[in-house]
Amino acid sequence: MQIRQATAEDLPAIYRLVAELAEYEKEPEALTATLDDYRRDFAAGFFEAIVAANPADGHISGMALYYLTYSTWKGRMLYLEDFVVEAASRRMGLGQQIFDAVFARAKDYECRLVRWQVLDWNEPAIEFYRRNKAIIEDNWWTCKIFT
Repeated sequence: MQIRQATAEDLPAIYRLVAELAEYEKEPEALTATLDDYRRDFAAGFFEAIVAANPADGHISGMALYYLTYSTWKGRMLYLEDFVVEAASRRMGLGQQIFDAVFARAKDYECRLVRWQVLDWNEPAIEFYRRNKAIIEDNWWTCKIFT
């Protein structure tokens, strides 16, 4: 697999993987962003992504979508919004390669922190993050308001 920065041509595959993730997380109806939204926002620089692509046929089996933000306590921060490897490609080390590429990108941007969320019931993901020495905070709650 080739691990590389995503291009606009990869957005349909990224969208497909996000839909697969929404299904896995038991919230397919929560995916209301459209592929056109992805195209517009990618072109405007709102987010970047890393993909795992098969060099033979171009099939994308995994991705990490992220954006830069700012921590008032730490400075530059990369926020990992979604990280998914399709079911048929799991347990082959692909997720680790993508995850490592995200951290390499954070270093390129001189980020001091990478942050993301994981559902409390997603034991395979939690175990993966623990193996990578992630600090999993249980004293902060996520807040949101839809506009």
